[in-house]
Amino acid sequence: MKDSKVSYVYVDKRHYGVVWPNVFVFIILHVSCVYAAYMLFSQRAWNTWAFSYIIGSFGGLGVTAGAHRLWSHRSYKARLPLRIFLAACFTIAGQNDLLTWCRDHRVHHKYSETDADPHNSRRGFFFAHVGWLLTRKHPEVTSKGGKLDISDLENDPVVMYQKKFYLPLYLLLNVALPVIIPYMLWSENPGTAFLVSVLWRYVTSLHCTWFVNSAAHMWGDRPYRKNIQARENILVSFGAFGEGYHNYHHTFPNDYATSELGWKFNATKLFIDAMAMIGLVYDRTTYQQDKIDFIKTLNAQ
Repeated sequence: MKDSKVSYVYVDKRHYGVVWPNVFVFIILHVSCVYAAYMLFSQRAWNTWAFSYIIGSFGGLGVTAGAHRLWSHRSYKARLPLRIFLAACFTIAGQNDLLTWCRDHRVHHKYSETDADPHNSRRGFFFAHVGWLLTRKHPEVTSKGGKLDISDLENDPVVMYQKKFYLPLYLLLNVALPVIIPYMLWSENPGTAFLVSVLWRYVTSLHCTWFVNSAAHMWGDRPYRKNIQARENILVSFGAFGEGYHNYHHTFPNDYATSELGWKFNATKLFIDAMAMIGLVYDRTTYQQDKIDFIKTLNAQ
């Protein structure tokens, strides 16, 4: 595949206004996260840390298996109980409502590395990682996003229920329960539980997702399409449940595995396969190896 076949929209470097409330919130979150790490070790809150990792993993599955592979790309179908579970898990992750997240992700794929890409990596690592949340959206993001067909999401009662009741669900699943459970089960100090189970867990999980937008678009090889920014980054895949095989994913976006490497550093694929074994997942989309090899051969020319 030749670079001449791809035309990129001009990368506008203007910020379009800093969203100062977001800046202050993220500063507070990160300072609190550092203090939470200190509390974790000074208070020896290992039970709470383990609990935080467990619920953080549920939140991660809500993003990867739910918002990303199920609702954004429709790479497999899930029965109602699993869709409800994944919507709850996604709410634990605290990354906005499902409809908004999936719409932005579809815009990212359709207009990747252009001004219409919400986290355009051509504007630099910081912008792709977190800066896009600290500045107003480029007008092209809003314009192109408003023209996308998201009727499938709007017709999904699970998605719309999660959107309608996002705030109370967020406060319950992402804030209240992570404090109440450690307090009730092993008498953890509520302040320590809040710092570790809520703030520390939330900030670290955000960075796991953000690295997919930044590092996986900047560092790694490109065996499938060398004329796009998305890369194969195994470190990101390890931290983001298999989401770092990004050159493959942007080449075959509706493959439920997001990789041809099977189970390796791909916890989300293992989860989806396990759900298929018990009948909660069906119609998984994948690609034959000969087609994948053909694309790799063309890319090498």
